[in-house]
Amino acid sequence: MSQAGRGVTRWVYQGVWGVLARWFRVPAEPPAAPGGADARSVRAFQPAPGFLRYLKLQFWVALAVVDLAIVVGWLVLLRANTTVGLWVAPLALAAAVVPDVLAYVAIHLRYDTTWYVLTDRSLRIRRGILTIDETTITFENVQNVSVTSGPLERVFGLSNVVVETAGATVTAGAHGERHASARQGRIEGIDDAPAIRELILGRVKRSSSAGLGDEGAARPVGWSTGHLALLRDIRDDLGRGPASRHVQI
Repeated sequence: MSQAGRGVTRWVYQGVWGVLARWFRVPAEPPAAPGGADARSVRAFQPAPGFLRYLKLQFWVALAVVDLAIVVGWLVLLRANTTVGLWVAPLALAAAVVPDVLAYVAIHLRYDTTWYVLTDRSLRIRRGILTIDETTITFENVQNVSVTSGPLERVFGLSNVVVETAGATVTAGAHGERHASARQGRIEGIDDAPAIRELILGRVKRSSSAGLGDEGAARPVGWSTGHLALLRDIRDDLGRGPASRHVQI
């Protein structure tokens, strides 16, 4: 596409974005940092530009499959009954084109409305168009931070940072069994995932009661200072022998 063509496409999209933003009240700016955050530590960012190309590739593949099915179905109908096929042609064209335009706009909207905000104490993730989903994860509850990347994502130089928290969601299975799963926050489609992971881990460790450790001493995940003090009392009491064994809980 020429530079002029890209300019026209961008102009049309910005017009559509403006209309949809007014209709659905979609904020164009990043979400505000939680109250009390140090302004110097706030970092707001969006997915990398490669993430938009990654989404578009998936879109074009799906588009080719769906449109090919529509064209083949219309050709079969045209061969079976030419008159009906000609009457149905505008509907087939609309079925092929209109969803494609809507999906293309939705891809851009998804990219433009996805924001990640890091503060000294929390991570805030916002995404969504019709329904805006905003999630805040406090670093004190973080248990694990990992980096994931699929084969296609690696082609575009993309990775995801997955932040798992101590809170768990318990669900019942079909036979009454119960499954617990950690709550997650996903920073998708970024090109500096290892650096973001290290940044989050550093802020988790600086948090006063973080699950991955604190300043000056490492402690088991999810164990408070009171737990450790109780364990030390038990250890000391066991060391004094059976005659003086007494533990207060």
